[in-house]
Amino acid sequence: MTGEASPSAGARRVALPERTVESRLIVVARAQRAADYEPVLDVLVDAGIRSIELTLTTPGTFDRLPQLLARYDGVADLGVGTVTNSEDLARAVDAGARYLVTPITSTSFVQQATDAGVPIVPGGLTPTELFASWSAGASAVKVFPAGQVGPSYLKDLRGPFPDIVAVPSGGVDLAGAEAWLAAGAVAVSVGGPLLGDAFGGGDLGALRDRAEAFVAVCAR
Repeated sequence: MTGEASPSAGARRVALPERTVESRLIVVARAQRAADYEPVLDVLVDAGIRSIELTLTTPGTFDRLPQLLARYDGVADLGVGTVTNSEDLARAVDAGARYLVTPITSTSFVQQATDAGVPIVPGGLTPTELFASWSAGASAVKVFPAGQVGPSYLKDLRGPFPDIVAVPSGGVDLAGAEAWLAAGAVAVSVGGPLLGDAFGGGDLGALRDRAEAFVAVCAR
């Protein structure tokens, strides 16, 4: 079996936002509450972050999303992540999310998002899971949890699936970001190694330094 450059018959693929692809970096913002988003996101955007995934495990994300989209319009792509049911997917689409991220493999989610014209990055780890999403028309596939495999895994996947577009997520630190991108990832998805304790009252100056370091590595 070989990789497919195009989705399977009857499916189509919605491209990831250009700003996200150019930056090659998605920051996963998982806060205790949505009211805490702005101070941290302001620092991230000012440091050069151009794509941020807001997680539905953060209470109040949907309520805050319109305000955040207006605040960072034209500067950063705001996606909605941790989508695990079709109702939340539809709500994220209606709210204006620039892209969707799921931790699971669901071809029905891929179809629902694609029909709505919104990019989607479904998660998976095994070749079967990743290829199922890719052939269904996913914009990219999320290799999750990436820390359990490592960048060489993407090189192995590229053997049978040379055209697959991958975004590793989970445990990707600064050195890992560089290695995954060198292995052919379209972007890396980064959470704790970049955010640290920022959502817990941590030093925002230190957050800026970490963000700038990741931006520099991903720009190489």
